[in-house]
Amino acid sequence: MSTLDSSMVNIALPFIMKDFHSSLADTQWVVMSYLLTITASLLFWGHLSDRLGRGKIYTAGLLIFGLGSLACAYAPVLAVLVFARFCQALGAAMLMAVGPAIIKETFPREQLGRGLGLIGMAVSLGLMSGPSLGGLLLELASWRVLFFITVPFGLIFAFLAIRILPGPGKPQTGPLDWLGSLTWAAALALLSLALANASSPGWSAGRLLCTGGAGAGILCCFIAIENRLPHPLLTMSLFRSRHFSLAVVSAVLSFMVLFGVILLIPFHLDRVLCLPPSKIGLVMLAIPSSIMVVSPLAGWLSDYVGARVISTFGMAVATLGVFLLSGIQASTPPLIIAGHLMLLGLGQSLFLSPNSASVLSHVEANKAGAAAALLATARNLGMLLGIAQGALIFSLYFRRLTNGLDLRDFRPEHTAAFLIALHGALLGAAVTGLLGTAASWFRGNSQHLHQEEGPPAVRPSDRRS
Repeated sequence: MSTLDSSMVNIALPFIMKDFHSSLADTQWVVMSYLLTITASLLFWGHLSDRLGRGKIYTAGLLIFGLGSLACAYAPVLAVLVFARFCQALGAAMLMAVGPAIIKETFPREQLGRGLGLIGMAVSLGLMSGPSLGGLLLELASWRVLFFITVPFGLIFAFLAIRILPGPGKPQTGPLDWLGSLTWAAALALLSLALANASSPGWSAGRLLCTGGAGAGILCCFIAIENRLPHPLLTMSLFRSRHFSLAVVSAVLSFMVLFGVILLIPFHLDRVLCLPPSKIGLVMLAIPSSIMVVSPLAGWLSDYVGARVISTFGMAVATLGVFLLSGIQASTPPLIIAGHLMLLGLGQSLFLSPNSASVLSHVEANKAGAAAALLATARNLGMLLGIAQGALIFSLYFRRLTNGLDLRDFRPEHTAAFLIALHGALLGAAVTGLLGTAASWFRGNSQHLHQEEGPPAVRPSDRRS
């Protein structure tokens, strides 16, 4: 449900911009506010689920998400839409924070990879249906209809969650880390604000430095607070393992690559190629369709081969796909663009399930909620940074080449400037992919983590022998 909404909204951004006649810097907050809220609150919901139980948080998340979707559909101005997306994101964060922990508690340890692979397939169903369904609805009606779809599903799934999800089990004791939660949210908000407005002519260099510096300072305070608390929001001891730390870092970088592309390619298809919304959706469908096909296989392979080789190979393939996209021209056929996007999706699917399984399979049961929330935080932080990076690089190039114009002022004579800006932003994403590939490889083998946190899991092949 949450990925369906996310993928449809990405397709709708050009049309939301036209409807409200807003700039790219303002319109991107329809996505940025959603991702920022999720990223800032995920750790808290994982922290809370260890105490109240996964089922309660998950059910509440479904209800809040449905009501937030309803508010988005009736938003009269862009500012109200951004606020409604904030409300919607609170519910989505509850779902994302505890979902992997529920899977960890349901599947045996030696089958965790394939369990997460199945979840990857379900997630990709939402991503896959979003572009095509969203494109069709945008042709037939308004972007507002996109938000109505998830309202009844939120109510239905909440009822099913009450009936099906397990009870709270043995809750974790200890007070909630309110101070850590507030400092984490404040640090992310300030840093994201600085990144999102880095190319805005209304923000001076001093204002950007003050905002970014304040965010960095509060982030340092957050780390100091978490190191001293007996029951912290973020268990810093998890990062003592190189395997764990680099797996989380590579997850952030992988989603930076993906969402830099997802933000900009629909504008190329709309502004340069002048495709109708339904065809834009079909082209963007290439990413989730490849994820859906490969995710179960990637999860199964990770149970046998291990995460390092498969995840690193996946990041390398995704980086290759972005590098190929950085060379597209106004004459490049949509089918070729779809092929490059499919390569990106293939690499992402090979990376995600093995990487998540390698982290969750070696976390103690009482820290499963925190670890699952941390993985989801890494994912959404990557989305947030990827959108900020893509918008920043694109805007800097486009403004310089068009004497200060914004993307909302695009006309056919700006096509050359658009392509140069697009190429620069995508090359930046490709460099990020290279860093993610290196981080994935240098994590080392999972045996290192086994030695630190307990005996290694018994693989199916070992059990048979």
